[in-house]
Parts: sequence; C-alpha cells; structure tokens
Amino acid sequence: MLKMLLLKSLSGEKIERFPVWLMRQAGRYMPQYRELRAKEKDFLSFCKNVELAVKVSLLPLELLDVDAVIIFSDILVPLEPMGINVRFEEGEGPHLEWDGNVKALRKITSKDTEFINEIIREVKRTQDRVPVIGFCGAPWTLFAYAVEGKGKADFKRAKLFMWERREEYLEFLGLLSENLVEYLKGQVKAGADLVQVFDSWLMHMPYEDLKEYAILLKAFFERLKRELGVPVIYFYRGSGEYLKLLRHVPVDAFSVDWTVDMFSWMEKEDMAFQGNMDPSILYCTEDVIQRKVLEFLKRVPRKTKYVFNLGHGLSPDMELKKVKLLVDTVKGYKVG
Repeated sequence: MLKMLLLKSLSGEKIERFPVWLMRQAGRYMPQYRELRAKEKDFLSFCKNVELAVKVSLLPLELLDVDAVIIFSDILVPLEPMGINVRFEEGEGPHLEWDGNVKALRKITSKDTEFINEIIREVKRTQDRVPVIGFCGAPWTLFAYAVEGKGKADFKRAKLFMWERREEYLEFLGLLSENLVEYLKGQVKAGADLVQVFDSWLMHMPYEDLKEYAILLKAFFERLKRELGVPVIYFYRGSGEYLKLLRHVPVDAFSVDWTVDMFSWMEKEDMAFQGNMDPSILYCTEDVIQRKVLEFLKRVPRKTKYVFNLGHGLSPDMELKKVKLLVDTVKGYKVG
C-alpha cells in the first residue's frame, strides 16, 4: 500500500522501490505556489492561513506524486508564542527580535499553535494516499536563530552566548526542548504519521561543543520516542564526523546532507537514512539528472531502511519539470 511505503522502509520491511519526498517540496519554484502566496500579505500570515497552507501542503502530491506530504509551515513558528518577535521581510527571509532575557521566555502548549494542528487535520481529511509529516526545528537551530536574529550568518553571536552565558544557554535549550515536545505532541494528536526535526544550522557548532549538545539531543529524542508513538527523523547539516557523536541519538532515521559518506555508514551500521543527494543536481540537463540519480540509487547497499531525499531543500529558481523528473526517476528504480 502506497501510504505505508515510507513507514515500511524506515522499519526495515520489504519494499519494491525506495520512497521519495523532498525538503521544501512546496515552494516558489512552483507557479501554483506563487499564485497562492500572492493571496497573503506576508509569509508568516501565509503559514497561519489554514486554507492556503493546506492547499500548498498538497501541491507536491498533486504535481509530483511524492510519497509523503510535509505540512506547510516554518520552523520558527513556536518561537513566537515563547515571546520572540518573528517577522519575514520579502526577499530577505526571517528577522527575529529578542532582548536576550531567557527567564522571560514562556512555556507553550500545542494550543498556542493550534493552526498547525488544523492544517494537519485538514490534510489528513483531504487525502489518505500518503503519510503526513509534522516537523519542528531542533533546539540548537532555533536558539541560533533567536540569538542571531536571522539566518545565513556566521552565528558568531550565538556562539558567544553559548560560551559566555553557558547556564542561560543550557536553560534556553532546555525550555526549547520542553516546548518542542509539546508542539510535536499536538501535531501527532492531530494526525501526523511521523515527524522530522530540522537542525539546519548545526554545521556552525564547533565539534567540541557538539559533545554536550549530543547528550541533550539524546534526552530530547528519548522523550519524543516515548511520548509521540510515531517515527522520528532527525535532519542535520554537518559532516560525517558529526555522526560519530550523534549516532546514539534514538531516532528512526538520520537525514543527512551531501557532505556525509552515507553509503559507508549504511554498510557498517544498521541505521536508517534519508538523503543525501546535492540539490544542485537539479540545475543539470535532464539526461544528467536521470543518470546521476540512477548512479546514486545503485550505490545504496541495501534494500530497505532508506528514504530518498535531497541533502537540503529545493530552491526557488529550480524548474518544476526537472523536480518531477527526479521524483519519477526514483520511483522507476526497483529495489532488488
């Protein structure tokens, strides 16, 4: 059954082909997305418009025939009810304002972001072909955004906070962990079949500090596994060296970028993986896309416990027809 394909692969059950979905699979590269986006004044309002968010969430299923729907939202959503001002400037991305007072930050419940749960319920009501993925940002990535005030920086301010205000740093990460558990519990209760945690800025954390963070992550994911009752995927950006410290984190799959030698890890460890093809392949000609995808899939040294995805999200200047070609090529490759 197609709905169960991704879940079957994660659990090691027999599959005929690898499941495929793509990070940022609903986005500006789609004309249909841009048409819907024009209906709201800003990106955050767009995310909070349940009717539009449901339509956007379903676009990849309609246009690409992917094997999962990830709800349309943003990882920064839970920061707003915590007391951090979040806004999006057109063409510039997110801007966050926070005075640095950790004590003033609030605990949240899933009711504080009820629109997310409504999106999931409506997506589930609308389709039952594929699983629905809920998600959140990881503690470090959200901390880095809050302290830095934006993304795509060197995260110097976040590192200085971590080193100079260590107790407050740990307190902030602890509160984030608590809030994210509640946030994801609401999503699962609403119907999410699995969840993904995004640590998009982990590569900015020094390896020595990663040792301490890995301990926190282990406790965080242990609680998620205990309280959610659905598969959990952890996406991080960073090298394979990071995986040496993270490998004991109890998740159902690691989603990795193109800097990780995923195939070697597959050969030596009984770990489920997702990823890790470089999204830049989609700027190639169609024949090169097909060739590279097939070469990639032939290197996967197993017949299950793998989900095809890119090493990061799709970009606005990519072509819809090439994204569809990539998905079709993966779906046409038979396992075994």
